[in-house]
Amino acid sequence: MDWSKIEKAIKAAEAKAKELGTLVSIAIVDDHGYLIGFSRMEGALPISSKFSVAKAYTAGTIGMPTEDISVYAVEGKPFFGINTMLGGEFTILGGGLPVKSNNRIVGGIGVGGSYEVKQDIACAKAALAEFE
Repeated sequence: MDWSKIEKAIKAAEAKAKELGTLVSIAIVDDHGYLIGFSRMEGALPISSKFSVAKAYTAGTIGMPTEDISVYAVEGKPFFGINTMLGGEFTILGGGLPVKSNNRIVGGIGVGGSYEVKQDIACAKAALAEFE
């Protein structure tokens, strides 16, 4: 992923967070789940950093929005227990979106820290728009 797009995506997520009146952390990973971009807004909850990285990692390596995984993470479904695998690197909390190019997963975006998950999702969507 191009660094200028990563910067624009982070700025777009931060702008959306300000518009919504919340403070968040934003993480961007490549298709292997390695962190390639990160920002924590001043005043954001310290734990939001970990939330954003887990959301980006999950979306970027599985290729699904994190909020969509929860229906597959219950007993008897294929992702049952995913949120406890690999020391908690995966999450089913909303706010993680895959980044795709030519129908191929090239990374993930994760936003965490707001008190309403729908705000994290809105910020992640604002960031994703910079890659489309």
